[in-house]
Amino acid sequence: MTIKAVILDWAGTVVDHGSRAPMGAFVRAFAEFGVAISIADARGPMGMAKRDHIRLVTQAPNVDAAWRAQHGRPASEADIDAVMAVFEPMNIAAVKHHADLIPGALDTIAWLRGRGVRIGSTTGYTRPIMRELMPMAAAAGYAPDVTVCAGDLAEGRPSPLMMWHAMAALGVWPAEHVVKVDDTPPGIGEGRNAGTWTVGLTLTGNIAGLSAEELAALPERDRAAIRARATQEMADADFLIDSIADLPAVIVEIEAMAARGERPGQG
Repeated sequence: MTIKAVILDWAGTVVDHGSRAPMGAFVRAFAEFGVAISIADARGPMGMAKRDHIRLVTQAPNVDAAWRAQHGRPASEADIDAVMAVFEPMNIAAVKHHADLIPGALDTIAWLRGRGVRIGSTTGYTRPIMRELMPMAAAAGYAPDVTVCAGDLAEGRPSPLMMWHAMAALGVWPAEHVVKVDDTPPGIGEGRNAGTWTVGLTLTGNIAGLSAEELAALPERDRAAIRARATQEMADADFLIDSIADLPAVIVEIEAMAARGERPGQG
């Protein structure tokens, strides 16, 4: 069996080492409503559609307490919409400064295309955010065959709908011929729920939260600690690798496993 398609996440997977673009935007957006949140609060639900992400941040005990103290009540759906309306333009502005491709991404994508593998993508970013990001990625050499955004469908991650939509657009089936690559648990859940192989990235994404330069400057023991935490958080993935640069070897291994009759999600 050969892999027919690889469906990639965006921030923390192909662009924006450390998935840093949304972080300041989340903090500033909540501050507009008189509520202070930390970067850790902002990173917690990463991978979800951004409106769902905001809802989950408001439900964190410390954020809920801060919101009640400021507004005299828990955050409502209207409040979530209001935060989203402030956040989205901030995130659009932020991606301009966090659009660099992750080292090794172009080489891996060229390797995949050389094998005839289709390249799809799903993202927790909305379509307006991606209208800013996609042209910058294309100018740097990355343009997937299809991009499915949060809000395009009735439900986002970890539901399989974006994956199935991408697969339909690519004309690729069955799901066991597809690999999902992501740096967050909701993104891995999206792939598992769609029935595809899943590959988690431990060092380039949200869990590490570091630029390539910051990561390179860490002692190996600190990188190992981040890798161990990411491994625990994405334990449902079929494979875990440090970055997209390591993906070709995994594709070869998946094809060998499939030839032996193994299927996604059996690990």
